[in-house]
Amino acid sequence: MQILFCVSPEEKKLIRRKMIESKTKNMGAYLRKMAIDGYIVNTDTTPLKKQYEEMHKIGVNINQIAKKVNTTGDLYPEEMQELKEMVKELWHILRSSPLK
Repeated sequence: MQILFCVSPEEKKLIRRKMIESKTKNMGAYLRKMAIDGYIVNTDTTPLKKQYEEMHKIGVNINQIAKKVNTTGDLYPEEMQELKEMVKELWHILRSSPLK
């Protein structure tokens, strides 16, 4: 279904500026969101992305050790210590989460 309405050139510029500020690229999506909700919330996810990357690296390292242990059946004391340190680092990352 289509809804049509008219705006002045100044209103169109203002709408476009606010759309760009909201980081929305599609005019239709922006107007629908504003008509239904009345606002758009922008969230900076940079801290979460950094946290995810750190946790992903640790997870990859843990998986490498787990694969080796599952293949050979051997877990050396230094590998166990490394696993403990990585788990400790994971907990540190989670406790310092920006979502608190």
